[in-house]
Amino acid sequence: MLTLLMLTACLAQVPDPQGQPATEQGQSSAGQSSTGEATPGKAKAGVKDDAWFDRALADRCAAAADRGLRWLKTQQMSSGAWTGLVGHKQGDNYSVLAQSILPEGQRKRGEGHIGVTAMCGMAFLAGGNLPDRGEYKNVVRLAENFVVEHSQKSGLLSSAGTRMYSHAFATLFLAEVYGMAANERTKVTLEAAVNMIVDSQNQNGGWRYNAFDRNTDLSVTVCQLQALRASRNIGIRVPTGTISKAMKYVMASRVRNGRDQGLFYYKIYGRGAYQKPREYSINAAALTALASAGVHDDDLCDPVLTFLEREYDSLHDYYGNHFYYWYGNYYAAQGFYQFGGPRLRAFYARMAKDLLRSQASDGRWRNRVGPGDQMGAAMACILLQMPRQYLPIFQR
Repeated sequence: MLTLLMLTACLAQVPDPQGQPATEQGQSSAGQSSTGEATPGKAKAGVKDDAWFDRALADRCAAAADRGLRWLKTQQMSSGAWTGLVGHKQGDNYSVLAQSILPEGQRKRGEGHIGVTAMCGMAFLAGGNLPDRGEYKNVVRLAENFVVEHSQKSGLLSSAGTRMYSHAFATLFLAEVYGMAANERTKVTLEAAVNMIVDSQNQNGGWRYNAFDRNTDLSVTVCQLQALRASRNIGIRVPTGTISKAMKYVMASRVRNGRDQGLFYYKIYGRGAYQKPREYSINAAALTALASAGVHDDDLCDPVLTFLEREYDSLHDYYGNHFYYWYGNYYAAQGFYQFGGPRLRAFYARMAKDLLRSQASDGRWRNRVGPGDQMGAAMACILLQMPRQYLPIFQR
């Protein structure tokens, strides 16, 4: 019954064919300019109605993000791509795929990492830039073109050896940019990318590192779900059965009893099943999946929110420049945002102050274990620009 209610709530969300565009150039739906400043006539009312951030802190975050975007612009290749190591987590390490192209080779070929490119593109979208508008319109247009040009016949979005994680991020980026600045070429590519996700869903309702993999994990599954949600919200056809099966898998991953009751397992099938219920990024991803499906049940959400609040400091202290921190908080921020209230305000203030302290003098953020600094900078810019509310993933 709960799954049916979740699916009903999920499908009840009416797609907005225009995505999140401003009513006027440079103005977000939250009544803020692209610099984070309040716009005339809406500023005070907007902040009072959605006062989950401190205005002075948001201004500092916007300035830091602007420095980060300037650094990212210098790293974009003429092909439109950014580089990064292609791999996956292995314990506390990041294992680089043997068949992938390393960043040096990517730069020589203009190839790039499509997942990192998608995240960098979203960082610029989060600043109010579109392919045809904004200070960095050329940056966004080049990134969009790169992703579109790396669509394979199967619909898979891939470059330099990237797999389903990157495919999901690239699909999400195309959905966000198409929703704000529609163009037919991007729509065709996006539809093919969505169909690839739908077609490769396995018998358990989820996804894994490779397309059509029979194994499943919660992290990759939520990545695909988020891409499907964003695509559906801007009018791309997504079968209801795909969402239903995926949410059934998410709910089956929930710990039913014991000290970890209410948290989520990384895997429930195959080797390593029913282990790792206390991973920050996995629980943050599960929370985002619930929010994406319109589920805001305190009994489901509170254990995860409480866990994330309690574990944040440890994550930052031990993994501050590790991909665990970036990936985990990318999802945690979305989960807290959908939950709202004092918990969101406290989480954002805590995270934002850490990000402000860790920015390098040249504008980047370090990612020493993972794809690299370009991914870290993109993630930081996306998170710091949450108050701007340009990205649909940070809208309710």
